[in-house]
Amino acid sequence: YSPRAKSVIFLFMSGGVSHVDTFDPKPQLAADHGKEVVLDHPETRNRAGYERLYLKRPGWTFRPYGESGIEVSDLFPEVGKQVDDLAIIRSMHTSHSNHYNATLGMHTGSFTFARPSIGSWISYGLGSENRNLPSFVAIAPQMPYAGTQVWASDFLSGAHQGTRVVPGAEPVANLTPRIAPEAGQRRELDALAAWDRLHLDERGGDDALASRIRSFETAFGMQFEMPAVFDLNDETDETLGLYGLQRGESSGFGWQCLAARRLVERGVRFVELIDTGSSGNWDSHGNMADHERLAKNVDKPIAGLLADLKRRGMLDDVLVVWTTEFGRTPFNSSADHPGREHHSWAFSSWLAGAGVRGGTVWGATDELGMRAETDKVHVHDFHATILHLLGIDH
Repeated sequence: YSPRAKSVIFLFMSGGVSHVDTFDPKPQLAADHGKEVVLDHPETRNRAGYERLYLKRPGWTFRPYGESGIEVSDLFPEVGKQVDDLAIIRSMHTSHSNHYNATLGMHTGSFTFARPSIGSWISYGLGSENRNLPSFVAIAPQMPYAGTQVWASDFLSGAHQGTRVVPGAEPVANLTPRIAPEAGQRRELDALAAWDRLHLDERGGDDALASRIRSFETAFGMQFEMPAVFDLNDETDETLGLYGLQRGESSGFGWQCLAARRLVERGVRFVELIDTGSSGNWDSHGNMADHERLAKNVDKPIAGLLADLKRRGMLDDVLVVWTTEFGRTPFNSSADHPGREHHSWAFSSWLAGAGVRGGTVWGATDELGMRAETDKVHVHDFHATILHLLGIDH
C-alpha cells in the first residue's frame, strides 16, 4: 500500500491527561457524582486509600465543535475549533499504571525492557530526507519519565537515536564551529573520516564505529542548517501569533510547535514535542485545577500548528499525533477529592493529517469512562496505525 505520511510530529503530554475532562464526555459520570463504586481488580484491591471509591464528575463543560459536532471540553477550546481535522480515539488502553512503564510503553512498545523508540524505528526504516539534520529530534525542556529511553535507539544504530533539543538561548549545544567550517573544519573531518574508515575496513565492519562516522557528518551539517531552524526572524507576526508567540521568544510550547514545523519542513522525519510543563506535568493527583493551567499552555500552540500545517499544504503528508501515557480515574477515595489517580484502563488520544479521516471518533469507553469498551485500541494498535500511515507493516 502507498504511504500517506512522510513525517510525524508526536505531541506527548507527560503525566497522564484525564480523558473524562478533555476528549471523552461522560454525562452519566456527572449524574452519578458521589455514588460509591466497587471495583474488584488487582489494581484497586488492597490498595491503600482505595478501600472505598466514589465517582467524581468531570470538572469542565463539553461543547460540540465544527461540522462534525464532536464534543471537546472547555480545557481545549482552540483545539476544539480544529476538530474536523482530528480522529479522536476514545478507547485507548495500556498495560501499566506507573509513569515510567507507561511512558516506556508508549514510546517503545515495551513496558519493562529497553527497546528502540518509535522515532528511532521510523528513522531506521525510512531514513532521512536531509543529511544535514538528524532524522529524529526530541524537543524536551525537562527530562520525561523513562528518561533518555524515550528517544533512544537501543540495539539499532546510534545514528537513529533522537537528538534532544532544549528550548532556550542555545537549543543545541556547540552549534557554533570553533574553526572555519568551509576550510579547516572540513579538512579535519575528512582526515578523521579516512582514518575511521580504514579502521572500520580492517575490522570487517563495526556498527558503533559506523554510527560514529555518520554522527560526525550529521553534526557538521547541523552547524550549517540547525541555526536557521531556530532563527524565527523570517516568520511573520501573524504566524508567531498563531502559535501564541511573541517575537524574540525562544521557549514555551508555542516555540516547540513552530520549531517542529520548521524541522519537518526541512526533511526531519520524526519530531517529538514533550510537554513536561515549566512547573510540573499533567500528573494531577492533588488537584485537577492543574489541568487548566497546563491545557492553556498547549491549547493555542497545538491549534496553531494544525492550522499552519494545513494552510501550507503540509497536513497532507505530516502526521500529527497527540497522546499521553494513560488516563485518570473517574473515581477517587471521596467524591470531593480535588485530584484524580493513574488510570491505565482507558484514555484518549488523537491523530490528524496524512490520510487520517478527520471529524471522526473511534471507539468508546463505558458510560462512566471507566474502561475502554468498544473498538478498543491498545498502545500496540496505536503504533501499528502510525506505522501503517508511513507505509510500514507493523
